[in-house]
Amino acid sequence: MFKRHLSFAKTLINELGEEKGTELILKSIKDYGRRIGEEAKNAVISQGLDNKPENYREDLPLYGMHDGTEMVEVDGEKRIRAYGCVMGELWNELGEGKIGRYYCFVDPAKYMAFNQNSKLIHTKALPCGDEYCEFVLRQTTEQEKDDFSSTNKDWSYMDKRLSQK
Repeated sequence: MFKRHLSFAKTLINELGEEKGTELILKSIKDYGRRIGEEAKNAVISQGLDNKPENYREDLPLYGMHDGTEMVEVDGEKRIRAYGCVMGELWNELGEGKIGRYYCFVDPAKYMAFNQNSKLIHTKALPCGDEYCEFVLRQTTEQEKDDFSSTNKDWSYMDKRLSQK
């Protein structure tokens, strides 16, 4: 699956150029994340629960496929650290961390589709050169909600760690 993502992403960038290729990759990942988030939202609501972030569940592993996780507190925020992310390790091993990390935008996308008031973002990410992935749940702004809802607006700035060059 992960090599498939790289193949699609590299083809788009090679055929359309860096800017347009990246734009289409992020649109695809947002669509994929929306599908996951809406599925999770429907499942939670069908159980009579609210779509609050703490009720988020999906068929995929909650924080990716990894060797282990731990909860930590950094600057008063609860964060989840995921060690040994299979996807991040593979992309780095192939020398494709930059392209591979576009896939990681699925995390804020699925959470925003589940509940537009929150986003799960990366404060650290293996494909960005960090030694582990670290996630934090944050409130979304009205601007972020509008940009995410639009089909033509850039929303990648919401996860600053992944969008760094």
